[in-house]
Amino acid sequence: MARFEDLRHSFWDTGNDHGVQPALTGRVVEEAERLLEVTLPASLLDLLRVRNGGQVKDSRAAFPTSRPTSWSSDHVPFDGLMGLGRRARTLSMLDSPYLVEEWGLPTAVVLLSGDGHYWIGLDYRACGPHGEPSVTWFDADDGSDLALAPDFRSFVEGLTSADAFEDEEGGDAPD
Repeated sequence: MARFEDLRHSFWDTGNDHGVQPALTGRVVEEAERLLEVTLPASLLDLLRVRNGGQVKDSRAAFPTSRPTSWSSDHVPFDGLMGLGRRARTLSMLDSPYLVEEWGLPTAVVLLSGDGHYWIGLDYRACGPHGEPSVTWFDADDGSDLALAPDFRSFVEGLTSADAFEDEEGGDAPD
C-alpha cells in the first residue's frame, strides 16, 4: 500500500482536464465547509490543493471491497474526484446537498465521485459534522451502502488499478 504523502503529486491524471475546478483557496474551503456544514478532512484538502478535482490516474481508479456491490464482486470504481468550485457544467462537492436529495442518499454525506446510480462519499453519520468521516459506497438503485475505509487518507492509500480485478466471466473489469 502506498503512503499518502507519496501519492499526493502522482494521484491526478494531469493529461485530462475533465472535472477540474479553479485553484483551491482558503476562501473557497471556508465557503464550502459553511455550505456543506462539515469540516472537510485535511488529507482531502491536501489533494485538492495540488489539483482541485478531476480524473485520477488509472493506477488509482479502483478500491477493493469486502463484499460484492452492484458494480463488481470485488471492487468499486473511482475514476475521478470532484473538486470544490462552481465551474459551469462540472459537478462539484458543493452539489452534494442537491445530489443527496435527488438520489435519496443519507443527508450526512459529502459526495466525492459517482454517476447517479452509485456514489462514493465522505460519511459523517457516525462522527458528526466536525469529526473524521469514513468513506462509503452508496448504491442509489438498491439503497445499500458499504463502508470502504475509516477515513479519506486510508481510502486514497487503498486505491489501486482496476486492471488488478477481473469480472465474473474472467475478463477485464468494466470501464
